[in-house]
Amino acid sequence: MELVVEKKESDSNNNNGNNGDNSQPILESSSSSSWSATVDSNNNNREGEDVRERQARDLRAGLHPLKYKFVFWYTRRTPGVRTQTSYEDNIKKIVEFSTVEGFWVCYCHLARPSSLPSPTDLHLFKDGIRPLWEDSANCNGGKWIIRFKKVVSGRFWEDLVLALVGDQLDYGDNICGAVLSIRFNEDILSVWNRNASDHQAVMALRDAIKRHLKLPHGYVMEYKPHDASLRDNSSYRNTWLRG
Repeated sequence: MELVVEKKESDSNNNNGNNGDNSQPILESSSSSSWSATVDSNNNNREGEDVRERQARDLRAGLHPLKYKFVFWYTRRTPGVRTQTSYEDNIKKIVEFSTVEGFWVCYCHLARPSSLPSPTDLHLFKDGIRPLWEDSANCNGGKWIIRFKKVVSGRFWEDLVLALVGDQLDYGDNICGAVLSIRFNEDILSVWNRNASDHQAVMALRDAIKRHLKLPHGYVMEYKPHDASLRDNSSYRNTWLRG
């Protein structure tokens, strides 16, 4: 895989209303549904063309394009302040990348998790998706949650980042991004997906995370839909599913 090759080279270098008429609503619904499907199809086609153009441009430049373009975000949480407005204001975009080379350039300059203050969140999301429950790509989804001791969280975070960037996890199109939450007594990794109601995709994502992170049996994974987080204003409490 290109990511692995590039990492080795990098390491080497570093060492170096119904009106009663039943027919009309049916016609309107059919027309609306058809129009919506056409719009979605056109949007998907445009997005696909943009991706192909980006990848072709990167190849011409002698680079190794990734399947997805990603963005790193950073949030320095203010203790005791939990309003959504303050949270959105605190989200800062760090850097974006779309090639193997671009990833390693920015990743090698990011602060290691062990050096980040608490509470802090480090986000890696696909381009066009903000790390917010309300984002259109996230609002119907949820997240798998894993809690780690602080001494090992950095290694698991790096493994997860490499798996996401290299498109190594099953149902990759259903994945929105990942978050590392630095807290006082522990660090928390979460992987966000688009559709919390797709049980097969949710469980397949759980299995892929376990496999790629080589999680020891003692670790428990928890799942929580974002709409539940919106109701209780909590990211990690009152999880719905454990696996």
